[in-house]
Amino acid sequence: MVTDPDEIVVLDPPSCSGCGGSLADAPVFGVRRHQVFDVPPPPPRPQVTEYRVVARVCPCCTATTAASSPAGVTGRVGYGPGLLARAAWLVCAQHLPVRRAARVLAVLVGAAVSTGWAASVRGRAARLLEAAFLPRVRELVAAAPVAHADETTARADGRLRYLHVACTDYLTVMHVGDRSAAAIDAGGVWPAFTGVLVRDGYGGYTHLTGALHAWCGAHLLRDLRSVHDGDPPGQVWADALATTLLDAHHAATAARAAGHPALDPATLAEIRNHYRGALARGETDNHGKRSPLATDARTLIRRFHRYEDMILRFATDLTVPFSNNLAERDVRPVKIQQRVSGGCWRTLQGLADFAVVQSYLSTASKWGVDTLDAL
Repeated sequence: MVTDPDEIVVLDPPSCSGCGGSLADAPVFGVRRHQVFDVPPPPPRPQVTEYRVVARVCPCCTATTAASSPAGVTGRVGYGPGLLARAAWLVCAQHLPVRRAARVLAVLVGAAVSTGWAASVRGRAARLLEAAFLPRVRELVAAAPVAHADETTARADGRLRYLHVACTDYLTVMHVGDRSAAAIDAGGVWPAFTGVLVRDGYGGYTHLTGALHAWCGAHLLRDLRSVHDGDPPGQVWADALATTLLDAHHAATAARAAGHPALDPATLAEIRNHYRGALARGETDNHGKRSPLATDARTLIRRFHRYEDMILRFATDLTVPFSNNLAERDVRPVKIQQRVSGGCWRTLQGLADFAVVQSYLSTASKWGVDTLDAL
């Protein structure tokens, strides 16, 4: 309940429920409070401010001088920043189709905007953010000690594109390209990055040799479970290795919570022994087998051998998280918007604008700023 309600309605009993006598001057025994939260009715029209730009003729030289229009006021009739922010919030943050967004604005705030105007707000927001927001956030992510990378598909202009994300716990930067190394670098973050890069197994990041790499544990667990579920008695090693990774994850989490700078050497040695022992068991169990499952198992075993340091980075460096779930969450709105847009973006510029605005909204949310307030 709030301490300062907007309206107080006092409900006083007119007569005694026992004898029917008047209670007009009777002492008050107690007051029970009920509060109802509601929204005010929509206004008949939005607030309209008229700027009258006065022009005057100089009595000395007869020159005519007009006052300057306020910033952002260009045409004879336009919409202010409050309405622009609400339209952008509906279209960008809530993923509403532009026709529905225009209808919501008409019903809730009394502004009869066109669908074309509603469709334009994302691009207008993106132009502002490209100049004032993205350059600084790219610098901050590039300087972070730990950052995450991921990518997801998106269809735009009739072709399959990729939306790339670089992020930390407090920052998000997205950009559009293909899956090449050049397209990954075009985001302006990774070429200068020298921290720990948490990622999945996609090989497009291997050219980033200036960074230490950490493999997403969640992806690895899914790969291990896929092999184990195909033949539980014959692929015991996969279950054992998954258990080792989870035990190491729990040990790292507990050490981090206790304020320890690192796992003690004995614990790390035990983790590595169990890790390598499970792989040795897998090599023995799959030796000479020709089934597709055994082939997949041997491929996975080679991966775990080759990238042991990457895979166990979360245990050897407690500043590194176990999974790349942060980046996966940051790219999830792409799929939401894609469903709203009928499975694609009409233009590549529209997808690029979405990436810019979503970078801003994601960053605002990570700082606890409401997305409407941010816009």
